[in-house]
Order: sequence, then structure tokens, then C-alpha cells
Amino acid sequence: MYLIGLTGGIAAGKSTVAKEWASLGGIEIDADELAREALADNSEELSKVKEIFGDEVFDGKTLDRKALAQVIFGDPEKRIALESIVHPKVKQLAKQRFSELPADSIVIYNVPLLVEASVDNDFDLVVTVEAPRDKQIERLVKHRGLTEEQATLRIDSQATPAQRANAADEILNSNQPIEALLKDARQLWSKIERLAETNASN
Repeated sequence: MYLIGLTGGIAAGKSTVAKEWASLGGIEIDADELAREALADNSEELSKVKEIFGDEVFDGKTLDRKALAQVIFGDPEKRIALESIVHPKVKQLAKQRFSELPADSIVIYNVPLLVEASVDNDFDLVVTVEAPRDKQIERLVKHRGLTEEQATLRIDSQATPAQRANAADEILNSNQPIEALLKDARQLWSKIERLAETNASN
């Protein structure tokens, strides 16, 4: 298995790149989806969330993810508390998914908090997708309905572009038309296929 860690700032274009690579034959595993699975109804992790955050982030027995987001992005200590519950489970679920895949797979692990969560999978390649801060805010407001203040809080909760770049082997620039980003992504995928083939033959 050839394992790619795909990261980047919020609204920088990770999902666009992941989708393109999946269309070219990669297998995407999304850490955000694993995080939702970690907080499934009746899970141990969900019980811990209720103990810490109380009923204000629940709608009956169902987790109100928007309410939870409002709390954690306004309170760094509570965000860290949530991450201490969710991140270990996500790591466990990711390793389980990897173990179930064919040996010749090229796997795209789409993990926004690769740096922040100290994700220590044995990546063959780490790629970060980056956009300027003003573009991130613009996209969060336009496409996700956040206020500028909410968008800023979410960006500030993440690692800096420099921290992600320091952890990455490759950087994709999404401060360009989507067609240009996809072209760069396809070119990098061609390189990844060659690297995976070399890796498999060794």
C-alpha cells in the first residue's frame, strides 16, 4: 500500500484534490467521516462528549454538530477536550481501514488536522493544499454560510501554512482557477503512481 497524507487549511481545496485523485484510481479515506463515526449514537466517545459538554450540544439524544462547533471554536480548552476524545478513535478507525485494503492500493488519507493531531501513520508522501487566508474566509462565508468571525476562528484553530508546509513533501497551490489546480493535481498524481510503482518493486 502506498499511503498519502493529504492535508491543508480549511476551505483550501483538499476535498477537490482528493476527489480528483479518487477518480484516477486512488482510494480516499476521509478523517472527517471517521470523526463522525467516532461520535456515532451510543458510542463511548459520544457519552464522554455529553459528560463534558452537557445537553447544550444535543438535540434530544442526537449530537447537534453545529452547536458543538459553536462551543469549541469559541473556547480553545473545550476544543482540546473534544479532540482528546475524538482523535484517538479516529486513529484507530483509520488503521483499521488501511488494514482492510488491497496491498497494491494507493490510499489518500484526507486528514485536515494532520499536524495538529500529530497523525503518525507511516506516510509515503504528505501533500498540503494551500490557499491565502482571505480566500479561505471568502469560501467559508460563501459556501458554508459562516460569518467572517466564525471563519476566522476556524482558521485560527488550525496549524499555520508554514507548519503544514514543514510537514509536507509537496504543496499544491489552490489560489488559482480550479482547472489549474486540477491540472497540478493530475501532474502530481502521475508522479505518485511512479513512486508507488517503485515502492512496490522494492
